[in-house]
Amino acid sequence: MLVLTSPRGKSEVVHCRRTESRDIYCIKSLMRKFTEKLFGRLNVIYLLEKANLAVTLCNDKEEIMAQATFVDYPNWNVAKQDDWVSLFRELDSEIPCTPLNTLFMHLFVAVDEYSIGCCKEIIRTVFKAVPELHFIFLIVPVYMSLGSTLITVFTQVGSIPCLTFEEDFAVYVCHRHDHYPQLHIRRARVEDHDDLMPIFLHHDTILKETYGEYFLAELIEAQDEENHAVVCEVEGIAVGFMSVCSRVNMELLHECFNLGPFHGLCNPHPDDILEPLQEPSDQGSEDATLKTSSQGSKTVEELQEPDFPEAKESIQVKGITYPHQGKTVEEALTEDLSSAVQSGYANEVENIEKLTEVSTVEDVAYHVSTEDSVSILLPEEKGDFRPSYRGTPAAFCIQLFCIDEKYEARSLDFMNFVFSLFPDKSFCIISLPHLTPEFVLIQNFVKAIPFNNCTLEQDLYVFHRAGLLKSINIRLATDLDTPGVENLVSTLMLNKSILSDLNQYNEACRDPDGTSLQAFVAEVAEQIVGIAVIRNEMDIEYIRSHYNIEDFIYFSHHQREEHGHLHHFALNPIFRHYTKFFLKEILRLGFKSCLYYSVYPHLREGKIAVFQFQNPYAHSLTSALHYLVPVRPRRQIVYPLEKLGINAPSKEVSKDPLSYALNHTNRKLTLEPKITVNAKIVVVGASNVGISFLETLVFCPHLKFSNLTLISTHGLPGKNLLGTEQRRFLASDHCFNDKDYALMSLCSWVNIVVGRMTGIDRAAKQVIVSKEEIVLYDHLILCTGQQYQVPCPTGADITKHLTNREIPDNSSQQYTGKVPCNHFTLNDEEDCFKALNWIKNNSITTEGNVIVYGNTIDIYTTVETLLHIGVRGSNIHLVHPPPTSNITCINNYSVESAVVNALLGAGVSFHRDALLAQWNDGEYPDPIRSASFTTPTKPFRLQCSMFFSFCEKNVDYETFKAFNDACLVYDGRLVIDTNFHTNDIAIRAAGSLTKFSNRYYSNEWTHNSFSSKEIGFQLAAAMLSLFDPTLEPVTEPPADLDRLIPMYKGAKIQGGILPGHYHYLHVAKPAIPTPLEVQMAQPDFGLEIVTGSAQDGNYFRIHVNKYKMVETITCLSKEPFPASNYIRLFGQHEQVLNNLCERYDDNLIPDLFSYFSESWCMALFHDRFIDLRKELRQILASKKEEDLPSIEKLAHQIEDEEISLHEKPRKYLQRVFQETIYKSLVEKSVLDYLHYNHYHLPMYAWPGII
Repeated sequence: MLVLTSPRGKSEVVHCRRTESRDIYCIKSLMRKFTEKLFGRLNVIYLLEKANLAVTLCNDKEEIMAQATFVDYPNWNVAKQDDWVSLFRELDSEIPCTPLNTLFMHLFVAVDEYSIGCCKEIIRTVFKAVPELHFIFLIVPVYMSLGSTLITVFTQVGSIPCLTFEEDFAVYVCHRHDHYPQLHIRRARVEDHDDLMPIFLHHDTILKETYGEYFLAELIEAQDEENHAVVCEVEGIAVGFMSVCSRVNMELLHECFNLGPFHGLCNPHPDDILEPLQEPSDQGSEDATLKTSSQGSKTVEELQEPDFPEAKESIQVKGITYPHQGKTVEEALTEDLSSAVQSGYANEVENIEKLTEVSTVEDVAYHVSTEDSVSILLPEEKGDFRPSYRGTPAAFCIQLFCIDEKYEARSLDFMNFVFSLFPDKSFCIISLPHLTPEFVLIQNFVKAIPFNNCTLEQDLYVFHRAGLLKSINIRLATDLDTPGVENLVSTLMLNKSILSDLNQYNEACRDPDGTSLQAFVAEVAEQIVGIAVIRNEMDIEYIRSHYNIEDFIYFSHHQREEHGHLHHFALNPIFRHYTKFFLKEILRLGFKSCLYYSVYPHLREGKIAVFQFQNPYAHSLTSALHYLVPVRPRRQIVYPLEKLGINAPSKEVSKDPLSYALNHTNRKLTLEPKITVNAKIVVVGASNVGISFLETLVFCPHLKFSNLTLISTHGLPGKNLLGTEQRRFLASDHCFNDKDYALMSLCSWVNIVVGRMTGIDRAAKQVIVSKEEIVLYDHLILCTGQQYQVPCPTGADITKHLTNREIPDNSSQQYTGKVPCNHFTLNDEEDCFKALNWIKNNSITTEGNVIVYGNTIDIYTTVETLLHIGVRGSNIHLVHPPPTSNITCINNYSVESAVVNALLGAGVSFHRDALLAQWNDGEYPDPIRSASFTTPTKPFRLQCSMFFSFCEKNVDYETFKAFNDACLVYDGRLVIDTNFHTNDIAIRAAGSLTKFSNRYYSNEWTHNSFSSKEIGFQLAAAMLSLFDPTLEPVTEPPADLDRLIPMYKGAKIQGGILPGHYHYLHVAKPAIPTPLEVQMAQPDFGLEIVTGSAQDGNYFRIHVNKYKMVETITCLSKEPFPASNYIRLFGQHEQVLNNLCERYDDNLIPDLFSYFSESWCMALFHDRFIDLRKELRQILASKKEEDLPSIEKLAHQIEDEEISLHEKPRKYLQRVFQETIYKSLVEKSVLDYLHYNHYHLPMYAWPGII
């Protein structure tokens, strides 16, 4: 905050922020004729889209006081955007401008009264936000004066001609040292104690309490050859402190962290052991699957075959020596770099990936197609091998660091000086508690990857001496760069693909198909340290229509040729902190405004392992991926293409190629930092709640979660193990499908631990996995859900002709015996895949009885799958245990009757109210050859080749035991409060696993009553308040409201294919289960709209409540239908559905399936239709007429009888709407919506197309 005072004595409290699209109107209002003469005629929206940095100055009322826009190339067309450096260097030899240290001001506007103060504050903020920036240029016509404002910060350095017309332009420059100078660094003195202590005490008092009041003075006095203390000073006052030491516990670091990429932080030695003594027999291939996620996850589970090879993706650099006494640091670094970039240690840390052949017979891995190359190191190591380093330590450490917040952006100024204190050291390291927020200094460091057995509660960060070089140059590649690029990427698995594209660029600058191709190299001291290859993005219409790219750009302001596709990116990790600069230069030199990078799913086979990490086949952008933003996929309309005919969308929009996860950057994002969250967030269970939670965190564009971990029995779902087969054993809740998992690519961001949670150590904050391995956490999220359990036979002897009433109830008893090999409880796709293989391998389709036991909807979908794959209906026995409720799983008599008739027609046998008594007449149960049941009347016995159990779901016993041993409150389910907390503040839980505490008196409501996807989203929203500084602080609810449970509004959905080839969908609001007949008997039930019949396979039922809102949708059809479309109908007003009730009453809707395939309703299914509804509501809720309240307020006044009417209220409101400005505003909004989304909705007409 800053207080500005005008010449008239008025004052305003102001602050700076990034410019947002909502500022455009105010920016235009501040523009004057003088502004146009100074900067030219500008399209503000276009300028902001192409700007690298735009800053807005606001007062405490959020009124805009000033705005400035900065771009990385000159305005007024005085030079080409890719070739301006030499021109500006000629103006003044004392201004060593480079693309790294220079920006150009393209616009400045301000409130006249405060313009001088606003200008200085914006300039200071820009220099603070961009530490590498040293010069800001301003170019104006030579005949124009700068005025009284800009002249206070800019000085003229010369003039240059324009490229397009005969006119000269004056060039002005603003220097960093006049506004936010580099800090002066010197050795600390005892006299600095009094200046520094307030800074230390502002952050923490622990040091003073532990070591005494004068600990800092004692530390400064204790300096020697191994310990140094330095300060930064401003105007003679110390404002920052750093203590460094050359004594480093290398043994501990080697034990806890993978320092192979840095040669163990040691100098090379002839006796170093860097590789296993025996060469692996199986060298890595491009089909090898990565054993960890793209963030370099730790291997937690041991493989059954311990000799599986591993490989590390890296860019290697070899031993560096520093014989540069007497030289400046810059000179020394430049000399050293010649060997550094060719070396063997400082590997591509972010690209370390362990490769192995793993998983089940058909796994999903993530990779990039041959044109999107994956950079993976070929040499492989044994899984248990760790290098041994005999050289002298090459690192010193930062022991203590503190700096005044006002000067924190200049923290890196310390590094030149402290490296000069240790001329024989190559690395600087710092260790921090992992919950420490990432500050400016460590943003330039590389985070070391800990080993799986590391128990240190600290993260290690590494900085290489050569990272201080500022002479990095990005340029287009040439033929002469090929040897340097070959050396740079020699250890990458797909180096041939990179070199092939580089050669293609050097030969033709185009792909064989004619697509424009560009290759860029990063060069330092005449050494190649980076390579990137881009192509023109030729599928931009598909990207726009299938991904929310317009969350980041105004699409219409970007030309087609300005969209580029990033295919290769490799950068020496010494310069990793220049990744964003590299991307920015690619955009500038390539005349691009946007870059895209896609991650494709890839099916592959692997060997079976007992435990393993699920391995995403990562991509060459592992290091750069965190500097891009993941783009959310868009929900697509399922179009009736034949019915739409020529009004259907183009093939570019409606086509459905292989799905991929999209990542993006643009000019606006190149100088926008991400907030790194290092907190260890561990999610247990890959349920829909857990996946939704992770998805929400991953798609936060301004946050980077570096420690997300998922513990799951089978890893990430979405492996598509059942192929393209439509019929699945289990019903679907339509939260996620295989395509959704591919579009998210969670394995690019989340560490996957494959195993079962068997314990929780709350004191040590550890999750025990598979009884022996540990995963540390700061926040533990339990989303294991409930699973079908193996039923426990009652043990009744059916020869005694017992009935159900004579048998003790053992429904809560846990089965503890051996699970028969032909008994299946299906809980996920892996279980279904195993069952399918069993059926195929044991000739179940031709002989043998199959018993399906249970009362849930999954029994019907399973029977339909069995019939579909060839099992004879006469061999299937559907056995229903006694119901625990009077509500059936389908809760619709018409649908149930059709399904039962289909089962009878297929020859399936029914057995109701049957309790499982014995397997194999009480003998050894493995395998099951027969099953005995008791009923209310007489028992029966069935031969059995395969037994499916779908009894009531419950919490897995091992999971329950882990909760119980950890003393988490458990009352039938895990007890939580309304904020998802268990009795441990660090442990949250959500989903069907949980119940609300009894203090809420709402035992009938649980998370199981709501949409799993919405529960996961709300859980993430509750967590984000801990990490996201842009969110408003959460206020505690009033005491009386704290007793209310949250009610979520998302639809509860179930669907699948039922016996008789019926495609089924049921969408309903969250509610306490009630029989349909009871619901319909309520006086406020509303209206039921039904077309077709269940028996005929064209049944469509819609329940409209008393408020005319769609509350329930039930579909049963012999033919497939667009379920995702129909789900969008939930919560819509019947008038939005083209006056549905009125048309139905007039018998104008004979078939709802046909009705909702007409062209008029396509907009209802559009993903942005909800935004249109919100916009229209906002129009009606806002006051648009001077002497008339808003439509919404009028409605409230009528309801409160504040207005006396002589006509019906509806008619009055309609008349007011028609006669005022509201009608035209609504029409304009609707037409704008149709015009902007015409690529999805070409079936609608709007003015100008006819």
